[in-house]
Amino acid sequence: MQQLLPVAIRSVLEKPARYAITRLCFFFNAICAKTVDVSKLDKLEEDVVVTLCLLEKYFPPSFFDIMVHLVVHLVREVRLCGPVYFRWMYPFERYMKVLKGMFRIVLVPKVALLSAYIAEEAVEFCTQHLSDVSTVGVPSSQKMGVSKPLSGCTVSVVDQDLLNQAHLYVLENTEEVLPYIEQHMIHIKTAYPKFRKRTKWLQDKHNSTFIQWLRFKVQSELEEDNHGVSENLRWLAAGPNMAVPLYRSYLIKGIKFNIKAQDDVRTTQNSGVYLLAHTMQVASAKDKNPILSNMGFYGSFKKFGTLTTKSLQSQSLGVIGIVR
Repeated sequence: MQQLLPVAIRSVLEKPARYAITRLCFFFNAICAKTVDVSKLDKLEEDVVVTLCLLEKYFPPSFFDIMVHLVVHLVREVRLCGPVYFRWMYPFERYMKVLKGMFRIVLVPKVALLSAYIAEEAVEFCTQHLSDVSTVGVPSSQKMGVSKPLSGCTVSVVDQDLLNQAHLYVLENTEEVLPYIEQHMIHIKTAYPKFRKRTKWLQDKHNSTFIQWLRFKVQSELEEDNHGVSENLRWLAAGPNMAVPLYRSYLIKGIKFNIKAQDDVRTTQNSGVYLLAHTMQVASAKDKNPILSNMGFYGSFKKFGTLTTKSLQSQSLGVIGIVR
């Protein structure tokens, strides 16, 4: 509202009244921003007092109820509680309007609101078990598993280390490759018997040599008759293309994500990512007894990329999110 109102009244009101309303809109723009400069809050508090005085000059006394005068205290709330958009009541007020629209005249409005809320919750619960139902206001179930780019791409040659990390992640999360991972660990323990009890060294060696080992292993199996190597495994072992199409927005399992650079110029944020990984944890570089447990990793998407095979009919190996 504070962004559209100055445009709407530009050719309607006189300049003094328009100037006062525009000042009020600028004030709400400042306190509703994603980041608020604390050093400017004192100046904002002084300006809003002047703005209310200007409004009193051009609007009748009936316009000024308690809600208008409460604007003076908004800067103090921002100073104590942070940006407004984390705390405003617009979503709840809109939802209350939806509930009030479900009934007409009732003697006990609170009971009617409660009944409307229970009815809506029951309907939404039922839609989760009915796949062929067209719902209103509920995300379509057909889109929950969809992953596709939402922006144009720029093809870029990705750093080899980053490409190897993404390739290794795809391999270790492919069920068809799991037997080869076990064979490779046995191969490392046999080739380096002195290090067979050093879990961290074995894992680091596996991460650095598995891609090359798998490529030669699959090639040797392909030379045999009745090898049983699938087409998918063949191209997985060959590795992805170095030229990776990069995107700014991506739909992952029905949820839209943006890169951090795009979120920096927006009020809302949807670039954060959290990954719970079952990984090896060490206390220090000299720790010889690492443990395997779940660890959470946080970051922001820098780019989205699609790994493709080197075949003539390029197939997608998966989506990678370049995180920083």
